[in-house]
Parts: sequence; structure tokens; C-alpha cells
Amino acid sequence: MSTSENRLDVNPKRDVLAPGIIISAVAATAAFGGLATDPDSGWYKGLEKPAWQPPSLVFAPVWTVLYVLIAASMILVWRRSEGKGREKTFVLWGSNLALNLAWTFIFFRGHSPLAAGVEIIALEGTTIALIVRSWPISRVAALLIVPYALWVAFAAALTWTIALKN
Repeated sequence: MSTSENRLDVNPKRDVLAPGIIISAVAATAAFGGLATDPDSGWYKGLEKPAWQPPSLVFAPVWTVLYVLIAASMILVWRRSEGKGREKTFVLWGSNLALNLAWTFIFFRGHSPLAAGVEIIALEGTTIALIVRSWPISRVAALLIVPYALWVAFAAALTWTIALKN
């Protein structure tokens, strides 16, 4: 018998449903985040932004690619891990997705670049932790998260620049 057949936590129904649940969680994060984002608001348009900020049209395609990479990474980690390690990793994933979504609400709905700047540090921390935690499970899964970590670092610099200018 293979190691996966000897696992105590094998639940064939859950294992088959897991990719769909993962994709749904990531899609929900993306959808709710997209609904909360309002680059056309008077508040956002009135903010002083750095010259190096990309145009608003860039953000949706970049985030779409990143969300696909996040879901792919999560599925790889799910398939290659088990037991308590898997549970801890998925608590971290859930925390990361919650922080991802929270930033949008804090910034665009709360109109608080400073609070969003503080929050995004936690988001980047969980993103880096996901890379570290995923590496021994699946190097591919870990590498799929690197563009997300880089983008969040860029977003953190952008958020803090906006916070300091306003």
C-alpha cells in the first residue's frame, strides 16, 4: 500500500471535492475583492498617487493571473500533504485569503491607506510563510506563489507611498 492509502485522514469524498472548494474559495476572494474595489470613486481619484503607479486597467489582469497561480499552488499542496501539516498549511492559506480580501475593504471602503499599509505587511508575511511552508511539500507550489509575493510587495510599496502622500 502507498503512504496515501495508509493515511488516517483519508476521506475520498473530501479529497475529490477539495480542488473545487479551493477554486471556489479563491474565486470568492477575487469576486468580493473586485466588488469592493472602486478606482472610479471620487475618494480614490482625489488621492495623490506616485507617478510609478500602473494604470487601473493593469490590476484586474494581474490579479486574475495571481489568483489562478494561488489556486494551482493550493491544489498542489493539498494533493501532496496530509494530516496536521496539511491542516496548518490550509489555516495559513485561509488567513492569507482573508487578509487579501481585507486589504481591499480597508483601503477602498474604509478609505484608510495607512491602515491598509499596516494590514498589507501581515498579508506579505503570510504570503512568504506560504512559500516557506509549501517548499518541502511541493517546490512547484512554492514557486507559483513567488509572483504573488512580489506583487504584494509592490502593492505594499504603493500603499505606503499613497498613505504618506495623503
